[in-house]
Amino acid sequence: MDRTGSADLPLHSGRVPDWLAERMARMGRLLVEALVLHYGRHEVLRRLAHPFWFQSLGAVMGMDWHSSGVTTTVLGALKRGLTPGGRQLGLYVVGGKGVQARRTPDELRIIGDRVGIDADALVRASRLTAKVDSAAVQDGFQLYAHSLILSDDNAWAVVQQGMNPDVRQARRYHWLSEGLGSFVDAPHAAIEGLSQGVILNLTDKRAARARAAQVELVSQGPDVVLGALRKLRPRPEPVPYTPPLPHLQMPLHEEVTRDDVLLRRLHGTLAAAAEQGPRDFAELLLTPGVGARTVAALASVAEVLHGSPARFTDPARFAFAQGGKDRQPFPVRLDVYDETLRVLRAAVDAARLGNAEKLGAIRELDRQARRLEAVATGPSFEQLVEAGWTDVPELLPTDAPPRRRSRRARAQLELPGLDEDPPEGSPPHSR
Repeated sequence: MDRTGSADLPLHSGRVPDWLAERMARMGRLLVEALVLHYGRHEVLRRLAHPFWFQSLGAVMGMDWHSSGVTTTVLGALKRGLTPGGRQLGLYVVGGKGVQARRTPDELRIIGDRVGIDADALVRASRLTAKVDSAAVQDGFQLYAHSLILSDDNAWAVVQQGMNPDVRQARRYHWLSEGLGSFVDAPHAAIEGLSQGVILNLTDKRAARARAAQVELVSQGPDVVLGALRKLRPRPEPVPYTPPLPHLQMPLHEEVTRDDVLLRRLHGTLAAAAEQGPRDFAELLLTPGVGARTVAALASVAEVLHGSPARFTDPARFAFAQGGKDRQPFPVRLDVYDETLRVLRAAVDAARLGNAEKLGAIRELDRQARRLEAVATGPSFEQLVEAGWTDVPELLPTDAPPRRRSRRARAQLELPGLDEDPPEGSPPHSR
């Protein structure tokens, strides 16, 4: 099993308001249903084991596009959305943050009694993945969240996260049972987090001899161990070259900037929505009232459903679908979000009844976006952000945060005191 990539995640505090949490749960459920209909249950697990896709999923659901909270909120939304109908889809989410993580074995046994999965094997997998990432990989991050996503044929993925308050960073670890031959020999599908130079990683393939030597020393008793320690001398070992893995660098700034977005891809998405045409698309879906903004949001959702891994290197782009919880690049558009959910629900329900035309129309948006991005042009990044702010005051929930500007904009306006960083010396905490 090879790692699929890595990323640095700023550690942020905060909570998800109820109005967004409820919509995220519905969006997560619909996206999983569509993935199962198109590609099967195991593809859902493969996607969740890919760090770039996972981050993009959080952005298209309206969560912060770059922070540590994406992990716990997306997994919480999936757990909440899948729990009522997990048996219908054959997929379940257990665990969570803190106390919920410790309840994982009990939740697995409850599901095992209901559907006949091998709960003991899954409990063992859950405990081993947590133990490996907390003990075998000593990288300065303490685990605080652990979720296991499983199918009813005992396939699974694990997503867990650790924090390092000293550097205000979080690291997310991804596991996938498919092709897993060992829990201790390069088992991760991916590890996301801050690069801190040399770390102790006993799961690396190059550490096989070290693991075997430890087992042998322990089996021979304490005298042999002490003797080996007395003879121990530091000696540098040559490190064989390994090709670099894709790395997603999540910046510290909260605002979405033009450098965070591949504009040609965003233009392709918008061009596909415009070429399809809101009126024709609404007629095809039999959902009158679907406007241009909703079609553009559906085009981003279509890419999350059907895009290849190489297309998720700029998760900030997907925040233009619904907006972001912290109003970056603009507030969550409740009208667009609710229309997107309505169209997706109608398409998934029709596909379950054998009419895949509506769900296929959404897939066509992704195909057109990939075709058009090489030639499409459109508004500047700043114009796209301002367009997202159009007519939003009357659409915002009462507990929505105020508009936040970039540090550059604040300096230009000479408005001090708008920085919402925690007070000096206060420890950060994750969602």
